[in-house]
Amino acid sequence: MTDRTDRTGRTDQPLRVLVVDDQQLVREGLTALLELTDGVVVVGAAGDGRQALDLVADRKPDVVLMDLRMPVLDGIAATAEVRDRFPEVAVVVLTTYADDESIAGALAAGARGYLTKDAGRAEIGMALRAAVAGHSMFDPVISARLAAALTRSAPPPARDRLPDGLTQREAEVLGLIAQGRTNAEIAVALFVAETTVKTHTNNAFAKIGARNRTEAAGYAIRHRLG
Repeated sequence: MTDRTDRTGRTDQPLRVLVVDDQQLVREGLTALLELTDGVVVVGAAGDGRQALDLVADRKPDVVLMDLRMPVLDGIAATAEVRDRFPEVAVVVLTTYADDESIAGALAAGARGYLTKDAGRAEIGMALRAAVAGHSMFDPVISARLAAALTRSAPPPARDRLPDGLTQREAEVLGLIAQGRTNAEIAVALFVAETTVKTHTNNAFAKIGARNRTEAAGYAIRHRLG
């Protein structure tokens, strides 16, 4: 079992996961798959976003594994509501859709991870644990789409037109965060100390109102920072 501290301060608690997908066969398959994962317990399964919100309130999961295209309330809207009403609960998207609109929408809504349904059990488990720890994880397909979105033909804003008072260096850091880079990797790319990266990151987060790296990545994509 994975050692961790839950919201009540207890240790050695299993990761509590809520599975959300509108297809019963997929829900049952994911539930069975996750129950084979050490340190994970599935506390419920929902077939749409509205039911998911009810179960989050009732079952109090640590993280929601969220599909996107669902009836009643879709995954992007449900993710936004979960993050607004239950900010202690993380969301990881698991979907067949890897288009720019879906990715940007999910990240803007507050998802901390984005996987396609080609992901395996180990990868899903890693993404769930990373999300609960406050980190982001994307599968290679999504990372490639994020990188491509930042290198398209439209140039980044000029220094005097950067949004929200960002400096050029802060914009560069946000662009690299959107590519899934760690602080250490950003430091190497920009030839600065990791502590300097942390300072730029904290300043940028304060200016754009981002609560985590996933929200910052969504902001960078929307504003074409890089």
